[in-house]
Amino acid sequence: MHFINRSTMLPDPFILSIRSLLRDETEPFLSSVKGPAPVSIRLNPLKTARNPLAFALPVQPVAWSEWGCYLDERPAFTFDPLFHSGYYYVQEASSMFLEYLVRQVTEEPVICLDLCGAPGGKSLSLLSALPEGSLLVSNEVVRQRSHVLAETLRKSGYPNVMVTNNEAVDFATIPSSFDLILVDAPCSGEGMFRKDETAIMEWSPRNVTRCAVRQKDILRDVWPALKPGGLLLYSTCTYNTAENEENALWTVRQLGAEFAEVAFDPEWGITPACYPEVKGYRFFPHKTRGEGLFVTVLRKTTTAEAATPFLSGKHKKRRATPFLKDISPYSHLLHHSDRFNFMEDRSQILALPSCHSETILSLAERLHPVTMGVGLGEWKGRDFIPSHPLAMSLELQATAFHRHEVSWEEAIAYLRNEVISLTDTPKGFVLLTYLGEPLGFVKNVGSRANNLYPAAWRIRSGYQPDAKPELFRQMSRSADP
Repeated sequence: MHFINRSTMLPDPFILSIRSLLRDETEPFLSSVKGPAPVSIRLNPLKTARNPLAFALPVQPVAWSEWGCYLDERPAFTFDPLFHSGYYYVQEASSMFLEYLVRQVTEEPVICLDLCGAPGGKSLSLLSALPEGSLLVSNEVVRQRSHVLAETLRKSGYPNVMVTNNEAVDFATIPSSFDLILVDAPCSGEGMFRKDETAIMEWSPRNVTRCAVRQKDILRDVWPALKPGGLLLYSTCTYNTAENEENALWTVRQLGAEFAEVAFDPEWGITPACYPEVKGYRFFPHKTRGEGLFVTVLRKTTTAEAATPFLSGKHKKRRATPFLKDISPYSHLLHHSDRFNFMEDRSQILALPSCHSETILSLAERLHPVTMGVGLGEWKGRDFIPSHPLAMSLELQATAFHRHEVSWEEAIAYLRNEVISLTDTPKGFVLLTYLGEPLGFVKNVGSRANNLYPAAWRIRSGYQPDAKPELFRQMSRSADP
C-alpha cells in the first residue's frame, strides 16, 4: 500500500496515531513491533490435573494466568498429539488476562456468553476461570468459524458448554439471560501486526472507523441479553482510542453502564486506559510480553427495557421433556452419569449437565446450536458408535473402553485419518492414548483398525518433521517435582 513506511513496514497514519497515543514511548513500541512475537501456550487445567506430565522444554509462567506459560522456541504444534487431545492450547499471552479479570469479578456460578468466540482461546480462558457450576454459551456468527470453535471446545473436554452460530442481534430476543458477557469485538487488528503481515496490509484509517461503528452495533444488539447488574467485558486487539476508550464511553452514556475497576499487580506492565474517565487495561508489546490488547469491565445499571427475563419460569414452560427414561445403554460411559440428562437429537445421543439442561434447551429453541453438552455417539444398526467428543470429554469413564497406548508415529498416522493396525488388542471399539491422554476411537476388526477420527479435523500437512516436537514427557521418579 502506498502509505507503508519502509523503515518500519507499518502504515504512516498508524505511526502518527501511535505517536499521539504514546508520545515518548513511540520508538520503543515500534522496535518491539518489529521484533519476534513471543510463543505461549495455555494448559488445560483439568486434563493436566488428571494426567500430570513433565515439561520437556524450558518454560516461563505468564504472570496473570494460572495456566499460561511462554516457550523459548516454537515447536511444530501440528505434530504434537497432545495439542490435538486438548491437553493445551496455543494462545497469545495478553489475551489470557481475561481469565484473571473473570476470577476477580465472579464468585457464584453464572450463565456466561462469549459472543465472538472463534477460534476458541478466550472461551477456554472463561471455562477455567468461571466458578464451578457455571454454563458457557460460546457463539460465532460465521458458520465455518463456528465449527472451528466447536472443535476447540470439544477437544477441551468441558461438558458445561453450548456452541451457537448466531448474530449479535439474535440475543436481543432472549433478554436478561446472561450474568456475564464477553464481547471480544472484531477490530482493525493493530495488536496483531507483529504476528500477521496481512493485518498490516488490510489496515487503514477508514477501516478503523468502520470497525468502531460495527462494534457499537454489536454492543447495542447484545446489551438486552445482559441481566441488570450483570457484567460485560469488552475487548479488542487494537490500539486506537476510537475502537477502545471511545466505544467504552459510548456504552456508558448510551446503554446505561458503569465501569467496574479491578486491581492488578503493577509489576505486570499493564497500562491504564488513555482516558482518565475510562477504567480499562491496555497491553503494549514494549511493556508486556504479549500482543496488543484493550479490555474494560462494564456493569449494567439500568433496566431500560423491563422485559421478562427469557430464562424465567414463564419461558421454561415448554413442551414435554425430551430426556430419555432408560439411560442404561449410556450411563456407564460417563464418570458422573447421575449429573446428566440424556437425550436423542437427530440420531445423536447427548448428555446435558442436569443443572443446566432446561436452560440449554430453552436457548436452543431461539438460537442455532452447533454443539451442546457431551456428544456420546449414535446408533448404526445394532452398533452404538462412540463419538470423538466422548473420547475428549473430561467425563469419559476410564473403564468404559479398552485402551491402547500408541507411539508418536502411530499417533500421527491416526491423526491423519489413516488406517492403523493394532496387535494384542481385543476386537471392538478401542480408545487410543498417547502419553496416557485419549486421542480418539478406532474399531478394531482384527486385521486392521477402522479409524474413527473426524475427517474434518485430520492433519492435512504431508510434511513429516525429523523429530517429534516433544513439549511434554511422562513423569518419572527421577523427574523434578
